[in-house]
Amino acid sequence: MSHLTITTRSVATGPILEITGDLDYDSAPVLRESVNDLTLTSGQLLILDLAGLEYCDSSGLTVLLAARNLADERGADMALAAVPDNTTRILSITGLDRVFTIYTDASTANATHSSAS
Repeated sequence: MSHLTITTRSVATGPILEITGDLDYDSAPVLRESVNDLTLTSGQLLILDLAGLEYCDSSGLTVLLAARNLADERGADMALAAVPDNTTRILSITGLDRVFTIYTDASTANATHSSAS
């Protein structure tokens, strides 16, 4: 198992959380707390960059949904970026690929949101 690491950075469109390691029952609360602690305002885009995500279980999916719901409550958008193949498969099987906006990378998500604003 790989320890979960979350790196937060800000860009003009909003916060980007780079998530590395395993997102599972033990680590999901860490991501939930990181998302809850964000200053996220209406019109911003929260990007969860999953390029370094090695594993995601149902607890991880739940916290991704919670992040989306929080962004929605605050009038912001949320996108997943650089979703690994194994997580893409899980999202597809569960139908969550139709719930989340997914981009190939954080730069594309940021640029798309910037041009739409």
